[in-house]
Amino acid sequence: MSEQNIYDNQDFFDGYEGLRKNPASANLIVEKPALFSLCPSFEGKSVLDLGCGFGENCLKIAKSGAANIAGIDISEKMLRIANLENKSENITYLRMSMNDLSEIKQEFDIILSSLAVHYIEDFDKLLRSIYKILKTDGLFIFSQEHPLTTALIKDDYWSKDNEGNILHYNLTNYSLMGVRSTNWIVDNVIKYHRSFSSLINSLVDVGFAVEKVLEPLPDEEIMSHHPAYRKYYHKPDFLLIRVRK
Repeated sequence: MSEQNIYDNQDFFDGYEGLRKNPASANLIVEKPALFSLCPSFEGKSVLDLGCGFGENCLKIAKSGAANIAGIDISEKMLRIANLENKSENITYLRMSMNDLSEIKQEFDIILSSLAVHYIEDFDKLLRSIYKILKTDGLFIFSQEHPLTTALIKDDYWSKDNEGNILHYNLTNYSLMGVRSTNWIVDNVIKYHRSFSSLINSLVDVGFAVEKVLEPLPDEEIMSHHPAYRKYYHKPDFLLIRVRK
């Protein structure tokens, strides 16, 4: 099983940290509100955050009344910030790869993952592991880069007119699933492309019931303040799915 820990690359980490501090970032404006819109009440619940990063989601969940939260991430640099800036008595941060969850013995009411599963090569193995540690009637809620984004082999996303206005999205290689090497902050960031049907069928085959699917768009007020987000009408950045065991 291939393993990538790009977030401990200092150049990547510095660039990523800068992106996340941008108040107009798509993560803050689009992805996070959509993710938490899919969540039930956290009151008294046990929660696992896969690929917890800086731990902002864990702290938000802790403040929402969760009984206990475990956040795992492979990045030492990310967890260092999580333990400094987003700690709470009911949060435990663990350095662990999502490729192997066998050391987790607790069962959870809710398992979340924000923009991490597209880094995982064996999605089916991950789903089997999640299903095993999720309580009956528990929820798995995750976001990932949209399959229309992950499909491209070359980073040639948009066709534009002579004035630089976006005309359409350059979708290619959608049905060619597998590894993608992309230039995002640094060269050779490895992600994995899966089609809609592949994602849904993998979830169903493990035994999950699909409850909700979102392809969120910024609202009109946000688009008026940040016109660059109007490109979402051509292609959304994120896909979010909620399933139940």
